[in-house]
Order: sequence, then structure tokens, then C-alpha cells
Amino acid sequence: MVSAFLDDRWLPKSIVCLRDYNRHKFLLDLIAGVTVGLVALPLAMAFSIASGLTPQAGIYCAVVTGFLISALGGSKTQIGGPTGAFVVVVAGIVAVHGVDGLFMCTVMAGVLLVIMGATGLGTGVKFIPRPVVIGFTNGIAVLIASTQIKDFFGVHLDKVPGVFWQRMDALARNFHTLSFEATALAVFTLLTLIICRSFSARIPGPIVALLLGTLAVYFFKLPVETIGTRFGGIPNGLPHLQIPKFRPELIHGLLGPAFTVAMLGAIESLMSAVVSDRMSNDRHNPNVELIGQGVANIFSPMFGGLPATGAIARTATNIRSGAQSPIAGIVHAATLLCILLFAAPLVSYVPMCALAGILMVVAYNMGEWGEIPQLLKLTKTDISIWLVTFGLTVFADLTVAVEAGMILAALLFISRVAATTTVSEVTDEYVEDGRMHILQDKDIPYYATIFRIHGPFLFGATDKISVVTESLHKLPPVVILRLRNMTALDATGLFALEEVAKQLHASKRTLILCGAREQPAQLIHQAEFAEVVGRENICDNVQEALSRAEEVYEGLEAKFVTAKS
Repeated sequence: MVSAFLDDRWLPKSIVCLRDYNRHKFLLDLIAGVTVGLVALPLAMAFSIASGLTPQAGIYCAVVTGFLISALGGSKTQIGGPTGAFVVVVAGIVAVHGVDGLFMCTVMAGVLLVIMGATGLGTGVKFIPRPVVIGFTNGIAVLIASTQIKDFFGVHLDKVPGVFWQRMDALARNFHTLSFEATALAVFTLLTLIICRSFSARIPGPIVALLLGTLAVYFFKLPVETIGTRFGGIPNGLPHLQIPKFRPELIHGLLGPAFTVAMLGAIESLMSAVVSDRMSNDRHNPNVELIGQGVANIFSPMFGGLPATGAIARTATNIRSGAQSPIAGIVHAATLLCILLFAAPLVSYVPMCALAGILMVVAYNMGEWGEIPQLLKLTKTDISIWLVTFGLTVFADLTVAVEAGMILAALLFISRVAATTTVSEVTDEYVEDGRMHILQDKDIPYYATIFRIHGPFLFGATDKISVVTESLHKLPPVVILRLRNMTALDATGLFALEEVAKQLHASKRTLILCGAREQPAQLIHQAEFAEVVGRENICDNVQEALSRAEEVYEGLEAKFVTAKS
């Protein structure tokens, strides 16, 4: 039993990566870690303040969890810390149960994440369909943006209501008290972030915007609220170890929020790990990642920190800055610790409106708004699930939205699988039609390969498509995906097919789909998937697909001859 936990399946990536580690990789990790540490500073403070806590709680969380997630997790370049996904749920827990309740909830969620990882449930998050995930992220983005309106415009409002429609009503009634200086500085922050991004994704926009905004407040004595005026600055020195007060009477009321924090943490961290894999050509270990996330969330409250998970934007910054291993994440945590030790007084000058501007951009980026037009092309069931999840997230409660999303996922799965069952008579026409689809009498040329999908290709099964691209460099110029035995397709499955098509296209290969049955064929047409692979690359049967593969290969040969001559 012990030896099973000592093989690579249960080893953190930090240990696996040390096997071929060298000084060159360390230098790259050092540069990336310092860069992402500076970027993480304004985000950690902003998320903490938006959650109803002090700015140092966010920094403490980023230091402790950033170190533990990198040291114990299953992703090579993932950066952990406080994220926008938790802002709304954390604010709700603090409002109802206080800070002690938040710390207890974070520990409970951490234990759940460790259990999920240790029991192999790290792959279980894939059973949440894409419309539900998009509904969550859209709703959370709207809620985060709504909480930042007060500081963005410098509106004078003693207490911002926790309920969305009450918050918007209070802001509308007090909007006449806005500060033109705060608004101008917030807009300047937005423009700085947009300009930095347009020039290069490598430029750390948040830190540039924060520095310029802080310098403007310091030198021009702008009458705007700062971290110093609202919180009295942040303490100088190391975070103190303090075991959270255990209150048994809160356990029952915190079970729902703890489950929500655990599920959001699992979803966000594994989504971020997938992004990390694509950018760094690696493959994360989902179970080890969840164990690392769980341990980090157990320890975070002991230093006064928030719940944490994988942060997609910081992970992308880490990779773009040249990160080679989890050492970069550890350096990121050390960078933030150095700021606490040596530069804490300077943070007092950071304007609240600048942090609000940064969070507005974070909310926009995390919203996945580009997915909505694609969703609207799908079935009414997918659209209704997205709308219900979005509506519950914004107007009800995130815990209710998560629970409803899971129930909807289960019902959708049952419905889709039930629809795959058919009873029909075998006729002469049926037999004759099948001849065009069988492979036994077909010759597969050397320039093409055929993969098949057998059974319903729905959420929960889409990760199996990775077999197509896991040895991408070995594939021939044409890849045929035979869908004859794929009985059902949903939005998550369609998204997985699109990702495969993009990866093959990026490697100068052609993807051809063939033999789709009625329901998958209708969804592929409805979602305008032909725009992704080309209308000529969607064929009725495998014989047609092989003929198309020949055309593609002949075209490639002609280009090669022309280029050579």
C-alpha cells in the first residue's frame, strides 16, 4: 500500500521536476516567480478587500497557499492563491458567520479537497457540464463587478448590501456622491491595463497600473480613498500562526458553503491546470493537485488567509515569464513575503479605485463572454441550464447555484443517455446504408489515421478524446474522427472536439469528421462547427472521408512541389 503512494501517480510535481533540474531552469524560475509575485500583490489585496476582509489577509493567503500548492500540487506551472471565484461566497460567509466561520469553512473545504484527491475523485469534476461552468463564471463575474462600482466611482456609501439587487439599488440612489478624481484614476487604471495587454502579454499590466496610480496619489495628493485611509495600512512582518477558533454550533450551517468552496476550488484549480498544460506542453495530475489544494486551504486560515485555488491569469503570467517548474510558484510566494517584510508601509498609498479598476478587468476576463454566442447556437436544454445557473448565481446564492447545477447535470446526463436507446427493424435499406460506414473493406492510407468515438460523448467522458492528441507529433497529415457509433453529443463534447480541431490545425494537420448520427449531426450543424474544421471536412461516411483525405494529401504534395521548384 505504501509503495503505491510512492510512485509518480502520487508524487507532487515539485519532486518529479527536480530529477532533471539545473541552474538554467532555476534562473528562469527565479525571473518568472518574481514577476508573478509582483502581479499577485494587487490581485491578492483586491480579492481580500472585495471579500470583506483586510488587504493583508489576501497577501497572507497568497504567501501560504502559493507555497503549498506549488510544493505539493500536481501541476508544473500552476500558481495558487485567492481568486475571483471565491469573492462572492467568502463575502456571504463573513456576513452570516463572521471571520471565525470563514476560517472553519475554509478548513472544512480543504479536508473535502484532500478526500477528493486521495480517493481518486480529482477526475470527478469533469462531470459538470460546460453550460453550468459558464453559468457560474458569468454570474460570479457580474457579482464581482457589481461589488467594485462603489470604489471605482468613489461613491459615498457606508455599507454596501450583500444582495445583488439591493446593492444595485443602493448604488443607484447614492451615485450622485461619486468622486470625479477616483473615477478618473479608475478609468486611467483600466486604460493602462488595456494598453499593456495590447502591446505584449508579457507586460505585467496590474503592477504597472498599480504603480502609476499610487504615484499619482502620492505626488498629486489626490483626495481619494487608499488602503491607508480605510485600513490603516498593512502590518509589517511575517504572518502569525493562529489556530482558528473551533465553534461546533457553526458546523451544520457551514456544510453547504464548505461544499461550495470545495467544488469551486476543484473546478477552478483543474481548469487552470488544463490551461497550464496547454501553454507548457505538460500534463497535470488532478488527484495530487486536489490534495495540494486541500492542504493549502487547511493551513491558510491558520495564518489569517482566505480560501485559495489555482489562478488562471497568474498561471498564464508565470508561464509567459519563462517558468520551468513549481519552484517558480515557491519564488512567487517568497517575493510576496519579502514585500511584507520590507515594503509594507508603501502599500498604504495604494488607491482603492485603482484596485477596483484592476478587479473590473479581472471580472471581465473571467466571465468567458465569448462562450455565450456559441451556447446560444446549441439546444434549448443547454441554453436553459446556462440561464438557470447564471440567474441563481447572481440573484439567489452561489451555494444554491452549485447545488442546482449538480442536480441539472445529473438530470441532463440521464436524459441524454436515455435518448441514445433506440429500437428499430433491420431492413434491406439499413444493411445497404451500413456498407458505406464499415471499415473492414477499406484501405487506410499511410497519410491518414482513423480514431473512433463509441457511445455517448457527453460531459464526464470528454477527457478520453485526449488519446487523439497525446502523441501529436506522431500523427500523419490527416486525422479522421469516425462518429458512426457516437450515440449522443452535448455542449461539453462539442467543446472538446473544437479543442482537438484547434490543436491539430496548429500542428498543420487536417481533421475530418465522418458518419455522425442524427442528434450529433444536428448539434454539429446547429453550432456551426463547419466554421472550425471546414464544411468540406464533415463527411457522411468513412468512404467519403477517405476520399477527402486523399484530396488533402494531394494538395499538400502540390504545395511542396511548388515550394521546392
